[in-house]
Amino acid sequence: MTKEQKNEVIELLKEKFSQYNNFYVTDTESLSVEQIGKLRKACYDKKVEMKVAKNTLIKKALEAIDAEKYTGVYDSLHNVTALLFSENPKEPALIISSFRKESNNEKPQLKAAFINGEIYSGDANLVTLTKIKSKEELIGEVIGLLQSPAKRVLAALLHHHEKQAETTAAE
Repeated sequence: MTKEQKNEVIELLKEKFSQYNNFYVTDTESLSVEQIGKLRKACYDKKVEMKVAKNTLIKKALEAIDAEKYTGVYDSLHNVTALLFSENPKEPALIISSFRKESNNEKPQLKAAFINGEIYSGDANLVTLTKIKSKEELIGEVIGLLQSPAKRVLAALLHHHEKQAETTAAE
């Protein structure tokens, strides 16, 4: 790989890291070409971008953006690395989990995840990340909680109004 090609990869990665608040660093070392193809398709279907790059280029891209912010990610940059970029913080975790179940495999393995400024290191965090709620899910829950009392009040008022109408009609 020439220096120019390396710089192109670094620029592409910098763009992706800046574009997404969430990315996963995974180990795909023992996966076959066919399995990688299936993983790419699963990612594509769920609007998750998958990029494979050399660890040194990933580190240089992260350092160029903000060396301090990504410090916890650097330790995970070893073996074969595939990056999963997503708007939804839990989608890559769901993809990894379902891929493992389908293929009866321990790979891809989660090395680290960067979710909205927080770093989750190690494969043990995968289950936790599958349960994380997206911003939209949290907003939906809050709206549901706010609507519930208002619906009860409206129902009570409507019921009261109907009773009054019945009483007036009976007289």
